[in-house]
Amino acid sequence: WDFKQYILGIMFYRYISENITNYINDGERKAGDTTFDYAKLKDSEAESERDNLVKEKGFFILPSELFCNVCKRAKNDENLNETLEKIFNNIENSAKGAESEDDFSGLFDDIDVNSNKLGSTVAKRNEKLVKILDGIASIKLGNYQDNNIDAFGDAYEFLMSMYASNAGKSGGEFYTPQEVSELLTKLAIVGKTSVNKVYDPACGSGSLLLKSAKILGKDNVRNGFFGQEINLTTYNLCRINMFLHDIDYDKFDIACEDTLTSPQHWDDEPFEVIVSNPPYSIKWAGDDNAVLINDPRYSPAGVLAPKGKADFAFIMHSLAWLATNGTASIVCFPGILYRGGAEQKIRKYLVDNNFIDCIIQLPGNLFYGTGIATCIMVLKKSKKDNHILFIDATNECIKVTNNNKMTDNNINNVVEIFKNRNDIEFISKLVSNKDIADNGYSLSVSSYVEKKDLREKIDIVKLNKEIDKIVEREQILRDEIKKIISEIEV
Repeated sequence: WDFKQYILGIMFYRYISENITNYINDGERKAGDTTFDYAKLKDSEAESERDNLVKEKGFFILPSELFCNVCKRAKNDENLNETLEKIFNNIENSAKGAESEDDFSGLFDDIDVNSNKLGSTVAKRNEKLVKILDGIASIKLGNYQDNNIDAFGDAYEFLMSMYASNAGKSGGEFYTPQEVSELLTKLAIVGKTSVNKVYDPACGSGSLLLKSAKILGKDNVRNGFFGQEINLTTYNLCRINMFLHDIDYDKFDIACEDTLTSPQHWDDEPFEVIVSNPPYSIKWAGDDNAVLINDPRYSPAGVLAPKGKADFAFIMHSLAWLATNGTASIVCFPGILYRGGAEQKIRKYLVDNNFIDCIIQLPGNLFYGTGIATCIMVLKKSKKDNHILFIDATNECIKVTNNNKMTDNNINNVVEIFKNRNDIEFISKLVSNKDIADNGYSLSVSSYVEKKDLREKIDIVKLNKEIDKIVEREQILRDEIKKIISEIEV
């Protein structure tokens, strides 16, 4: 865990090195030079292609600075830490002034090669860096030219999931389990084969955005992937994750700011797909900031989310960013579905204006660092009815070690129930907005979907007959015992 940034960052360094090498080699070999190898070229000879490569790929790496060449020299490089620092700076600087500048700026900031975390002396730091370089080099990711690009992304996702599972509560801050990502995405794209854009207002490491790319196909997301993340380290992980999954710099726009008070995509076209797992019940400015009540994202509800519980602020933000024909699927802390005060007023606004399409109760213990049974809220601006579908999916999971996990079959079951929008005893209930209003605007699934009674059913008439027989038999035994005692006394 302590070396997470180094391992993931150097894996990214390997990826972009192989990416640019194979891009150049492919071009030269198609032109007739079948023996050309960019990794063996002199730096001075490569410089002539710098501008073209930055325009095409968004960055540039000199042959001597490629991952494979640095690995060869690493053990004998007494200044390896400085070498890597210089290379990372050169990669970032190569994008300065280009369209890709924002996507590469600060990308390696978290890889501090002079940190005491690596060792107390330069020699110890370099020894650790050599081990990391060799470890990343030894991972068999296939040949880039054989279209095994996803191997990099899959390896990165695997490492991210391992780090998240070992990070306790903080793991959930940057990574959403793959099966939850898949369910959120499938709910949001029902009826769609292509969309304009995908957005996540609390994108973490970008797993939700990338799940949309995988399910829809990145070419079917016409204008790209957008997100916002407040944590700098996680923001960098997200951008790296985009590149590793072959999302080009001009197909994503990830911002590092506070979504609730400083949104970064004001002028963009509304999003057809929004998927999000925002942090649960965190503190935010709320009514301490007098300007926020006039913010067009929050003002329609007439009240702000409580200062100590920002959940509905994220929901109102997502609703404001949602296209008329779009769908937003958002993981929610269950308390927001039934608590009173400002949260009840916001629920009233959402229900009365028919923005809530579905509420799904998930199984507990799905997420890293928390056993809470969370929910999913699905929002739409153009619904076909004035009802909300409630789904109890608490049994749609299997036990894996200490956690629950939703299988493909579990996910597909929930999506089918969502699509069909029918009442199923003990599982789903379609409830009118009027009935919800009459119930105090409670959105708790348990208020509308009855739990199946798994207790043993008892036939009271049959039980009484059995009791009568027992009493009758007991009396016979008592009489026998009394008779025996009388005989002994005599």
